[in-house]
Amino acid sequence: MAGIIGYGVFIPRFRIKVEEIARVWGKDAARVSSGLGIKEKAVAAFDEDSATIAVEASRNAIESSGVNPDDIGAVFVGSESKPYAVKPTATIVGDAVGASPVMTAADFEFACKAGTTGIQTCMGMVDSGMIKVGLAVGSDTAQGRPNDALEFSAGSGGAAFLIGNDKPIALIEDTYSFTTDTPDFWRRQHAEFPRHAGRFTAEPAYFRHVLSAAEGLLKKIGKKANDFDHVVFHQPNGKFPQAAAKKLGVDAEKIKTGLLTPMIGNTYSGAAMVGLAAVLDVAKPNDEVLVVSYGSGAGSDAFSIKVTKEIEKKRSKPSVQELVAEKEYIDYALYVKHRQKLKALGD
Repeated sequence: MAGIIGYGVFIPRFRIKVEEIARVWGKDAARVSSGLGIKEKAVAAFDEDSATIAVEASRNAIESSGVNPDDIGAVFVGSESKPYAVKPTATIVGDAVGASPVMTAADFEFACKAGTTGIQTCMGMVDSGMIKVGLAVGSDTAQGRPNDALEFSAGSGGAAFLIGNDKPIALIEDTYSFTTDTPDFWRRQHAEFPRHAGRFTAEPAYFRHVLSAAEGLLKKIGKKANDFDHVVFHQPNGKFPQAAAKKLGVDAEKIKTGLLTPMIGNTYSGAAMVGLAAVLDVAKPNDEVLVVSYGSGAGSDAFSIKVTKEIEKKRSKPSVQELVAEKEYIDYALYVKHRQKLKALGD
């Protein structure tokens, strides 16, 4: 059975507070922060992008796990903010970590669930015997139009998972996906910022898919959501995961460890994966974890994961909480500089 044999995370150190963004646009900071359930977000620096984040997360995963890069037969990077419109990020990551040239590599794009789709692909390739180890990454430097709700929530960060069957730290016992054509969020060719359908993104989009994927998996494996020790949902804000947990009858305490958006923002393809990494940082052998990602457009991947005794030997360093704690606050002027929203700088 394929499982997780290593994992790593990278979160940029720069942070901007929701109240600082609200100050610039003359909005009620307390109201915005409360409405989104977010206090601050991680900001990629001028020289950081989804590729550099993916490389750092992958290096952390390999170093912590002790996996030989030569054994990595596939690299898949999920992102909706890739630095090149035409050139794969996966080849950059594979070369940077020493997996190249004998590997399958590709970029995946499905809004915020492209990284978990990479995990599923690696699972299939490992189980079939095509490869020994697969590397799946979710990495984003999420975009947000100035003064749009996304500017307050869209953060930067990513996580990498090594999938194999040699002494896994966590077994992926089963997975289930639920997907429809629900256009709640999109960015057309050459458009700089995405657009979203406002309140339409909640019930018919996020909740329908997250709950359907979770319920489909639970029916398949004969469990209830609250049977799990930890539960991680995709987290576009700090409120939706709590509401999803309540709808599924999950104790509020069980989602706290994996709920990172209030401190780093929505890291899009990295969100559910960073949450899972935070859980693995503290999980005990035999702990069971339910993970449900979500990507606009729209679909969800649900996973039933059981932690093994190997976790004690291969926890990732630095931990997610160490990366969250290492931060430097910037003002809005530096924020727009680092996110390259002052376009004259690129001329």
